[in-house]
Formats: sequence, C-alpha cells, structure tokens
Amino acid sequence: MSNSLTPILLHLTPSHMATATKPRTKTELTSGADILVQSLMKHGVDTIFAYPGGCSMPLHQALTRAGDKLRTILPRHEQGGAFAAQGVARSTGKVGVCMATSGPGATNLVTAIADAKLDSVPLIAITGQVPTAVIGTDAFQETPIVEVCRGITKHHYLVTDVNDVARVVKEAFIIASTGRPGPVLIDMPKDVQLAMCVPDYDCDVNLPGYNPEKPHAHIEQIKQAAAAIKRAKKPIIYAGGGVITAEAHEEVRQLVAKTGIPITMTVMGLGICPASDPLSLDMLGMHGSVYANYAVDEADLLIALGVRFDDRVTGKVDEFCKHGKIIHIDIDAAELNKNKPAHIPVCSDVKFALQELNKIVEAPEDISDWVAKCQKWKKDEPFKYNEQYPGILQQHAIRTLWEMTRELDPIVTVGVGQHQMWAAQFYKFEKPRTWLSSSGLGTMGFGLPAAMGVQSQFPGRLVIDIDGDGSILMNIQELATLVCEKLPVKVLLLNNQHLGMVVQWEDRFMQGNRAHTYLGPIDNPEWSGQGDGIGPTDPKERYPNFVQIAKGFGCGAAYVEKKSDLKAAIAEMLAYDGPYVLDVATPYQEHVLPMIPGGKTVKDMIKE
Repeated sequence: MSNSLTPILLHLTPSHMATATKPRTKTELTSGADILVQSLMKHGVDTIFAYPGGCSMPLHQALTRAGDKLRTILPRHEQGGAFAAQGVARSTGKVGVCMATSGPGATNLVTAIADAKLDSVPLIAITGQVPTAVIGTDAFQETPIVEVCRGITKHHYLVTDVNDVARVVKEAFIIASTGRPGPVLIDMPKDVQLAMCVPDYDCDVNLPGYNPEKPHAHIEQIKQAAAAIKRAKKPIIYAGGGVITAEAHEEVRQLVAKTGIPITMTVMGLGICPASDPLSLDMLGMHGSVYANYAVDEADLLIALGVRFDDRVTGKVDEFCKHGKIIHIDIDAAELNKNKPAHIPVCSDVKFALQELNKIVEAPEDISDWVAKCQKWKKDEPFKYNEQYPGILQQHAIRTLWEMTRELDPIVTVGVGQHQMWAAQFYKFEKPRTWLSSSGLGTMGFGLPAAMGVQSQFPGRLVIDIDGDGSILMNIQELATLVCEKLPVKVLLLNNQHLGMVVQWEDRFMQGNRAHTYLGPIDNPEWSGQGDGIGPTDPKERYPNFVQIAKGFGCGAAYVEKKSDLKAAIAEMLAYDGPYVLDVATPYQEHVLPMIPGGKTVKDMIKE
C-alpha cells in the first residue's frame, strides 16, 4: 500500500483500454480492477454482493469477465449486501465479501462493518473511490471512508498504486480470517482500478507487527486449569462465539462429557452444546434462562471459553460470578482481564487449549449435588409463556416452527428485538453455525439479508428468517433480490405493529409512556394501547400490509392470526417453491422474560 496520495498519471491508449477487456495471461498487463477480481477468486471467493456506481464501474466490468467462477449478487441496498456477506461468513466460516461505490455507497456499508467488528466476523468490504488526483477536494460522491471506518475495522487500505493491489488483497484475507477475525476495508480509487501492471499474485505480504499464527497456551496454564477443575465443587462452563470461530465445539462437548460440568452459552454461542444435552443450561444473560443465571451466580469456578464478558451477560460486573474463580481462554489478549479479572487468564486458540486440556483433565471429585441442583432449577424455572392465550403468541409461533422444522436441518437468522430473544429461547439449536444473530451491535434489518447470504451458499437447504415487523422494514427491499436470484428464504414475520423491545422497556421503566414505538397509522390510536393488543385482524386494514408487499416483490405470502391455522400456514410456507413471507399477527403487550435489567444482578431478575 502506498501511503502517499500523489496523483497517479494515466496514459491509457485505446489499445490499452481494449486489452483491459480480454482474458489475460500471467505476464500480460492487467488492470487494477481485474487484478482485484482475480485475487478474490484465488482466495476461494465464489460469491460477492456488489452494488455498482460511478467509481466502482471498472470493478463491476471486471466481475463480468470472471464468468461463472464468481457469482455476483446485486443486492437492493449496500447494507443488505454487506449483511448478506456476513451471512456467508457466519454460516460457513469463510471470508464474506461485499462491494459498493464511493460516497453514499461506501457509507451505506458502515453499519454492517461495525456489526462485523463487534461479532468478530471475517468480512472484506471493497469500496470504489474518486480518482487519486481529486481525493480531498470534496469531489462528487467522495467520502474519506478509511477515516470513517478507522475505529470499526480490524484493518483498512487506501490503495494508491496498482502494483499494490494483489498484495493488499492477500493481506486483507490474512488479517480478516486469522487471530480474532474481523472486517477489512479496501478503498480503490477509480484510476487505480483502470491503471495497468503485470500482477504478482505470489508476492510477499508486508505486515510488520502482525502475527497470523494462532497463540498456543503454555502447558503450565493447562495444568493450572485442570487442577482448578479437579478441585471445583460448583463449576460452570461459559462458552461463546469464539468457540464457534475456532471450530472448537467438539472439544467443548468432550470437556462436558469428560467432566460432567453443566454448560451455558452466550447468544453468539448457541449450538456449541446441543440444546437436548441434559447438561445444557441454554443461554445466560439479560434474557437468558433463570437456571443458567442462578448457576453462574453460585458457581465457584467459571470456565469462560471464547467470550468477552459482555454487559448483556454480566449485568453489574462486580456482582457477576462474585464468589467464583475464573478461567478465561481467548485468542485475543486484549479481552483477558478487560471487563472481568480472571484468576487463570489464557491467551490461546481455544481449540488448541481444549485439546490439551482434554488430554489431562479429570472430573471434579463430587459435583453430583451441584449438577442435581442445576437440573432442578432447569425443571422448576423453564422458559414459558401463556399457552392458554387464544391468539398466537410469539413464543408459540417460534416453538411451533421449531417442532415442524427441527428434523430438516435449517439455518435460522433473526432480526433484532423481542423476536430475536424469543428465538434464542424457544428454537433449540443442536449444531453451531445454524443460528445467525447480530449480537454485539444489535442491528435491526440484519435477518433478511443475512438469510440471503446463507441461502447463496446452501441452495438446497432450508433457510429461515425469524423477523419482526420493525426489523424487517429496515432491509425489506432484499425480497426483490431473493426473487431475482432464486433464493427461497422463508420468513416467519412476527408482527405486533410495534417496536416490541423498546415498548417492553417503556412498560418496565417509563411508566408505559409510548414514545414513538407504535408503527401503525397515527389516525388509528386505538390500535396502540387498546383492545386485545393485536390491532385489526383483517390483513387489509393492517399497516403495512406485508402480504401485499411480499407479493409485489414476487414472493409467496400469507397472513395468519388464528392459533388453529398456524401449523397449516407454516406447512404452506415450507412447501412453497421460492421465497415466502408468513405474516403472523401477534400482541404487542407480551414481554421477553426472564429479564435482568441493565446494570443489575441476578437478584433483580424479573420473572413475571
């Protein structure tokens, strides 16, 4: 990468321009755009989500020369494309790739880039940029996207020399996919895309200070952890997204089987331990299970694997696992002792550390009473809802969906809000990478485009987006992409006409005062706060009419409000050959429980 913004003077003759459109041999002059595209393919990229514009046109022309080796999917919004790229990365473990033009195209990627940073998702975002000669002049559609994204990327490049393109892409893949994964931005000025050179795809990288090798725990640390486990009377395993990133779920399952220690997972870690395992305490944290939160509160040893002690898990940090020692294993040294001091901090690839630990670990001497206590909590305080409610509660819809699809090996994405937490509670996951959730940033609009990306990688597999009416509207335009690209994503839309999670906080902490959380027409105030909480039951009177919207995009769609009709409606959705939206009328008064208010402790848990 050149650090200089010195203008690159181009002297492209007509013959040069003509040559840029032909397939090239290794020794021929090649445009920067073609070098970038060829580099992507050399790194195994088979799908890119890209929205064109003036400053990225040469890149898109190069994509047309890639043929069927690299599928270009045109999203209907750049943010949708970036979340679709995340869907690829989260479901496969590969690096997801998206592309946008300069200015507004680039800034429309920002939220998804920040989302990838917080959830440690390997993502490469490529942006067109105005020519180097006019950078800094406030040229048409210019934004300093590297500066905008400096704090939300793992690394970033402004490429000012065509000779750097192959190396920059090579480095970007290394950085995005090694260590703690994250997003990398490559900003490509238009003149660099058009400039010519003889590419060297086997070039050396230049990453001073960056070590892509996985850190390995020292044997002394492994012995310390094993000794602490042996002595523990009330141990709990606390596993998060880092375990899935490290492909270490089998090692965690071995640890559980070998020691008999109960395990709880973060929202990023669902699927590490099968929900059907008797030792699984499901999810912990703000909307986690009563039994997981009780167990962590009483634990004398917390074995934290690939987690960051997020505030949604810990609540009041000083009170979290106050009486227990903590073993914290994480690949990122910056996370150790950051939020919660660890008695045995271990900077290591989680998979390696667990492989070594499983060689020597012994079960604690006698934790039968402790395990029995955890299982009694689990029996006495399950996730529950009012099963006598005459309409369709969100929890009931999700549980019914799970019962009908559990044997079909689906991948589930979600938007953000109440439906997200209910899905984490009532859809039971047996495997990792089958649950995709915007967890750290909590980005509404994530679910639909993420499902789009997943379906592009698994064309024959059932992909379901469990979404809310507020969340899906953020990126509903991607229904058009699903139809045009023949991606048969199924959407279970839990429609309560409100921003449900904010409404819940209004009810709990703001005396129920509605502050712009009702999504219906303002001339129908009785739909908000009156009657049965569902609003009009005739879909023609509900706003917006999602059935009409979905059908307008070319999707299949239906509306359901009666509990007795739900299974048949879901069956119709699953059988439909193509993308489908099932609009389910639900009440807005329902709250996600249990709930530990922000900054509070287990003692403040709301259960009713």
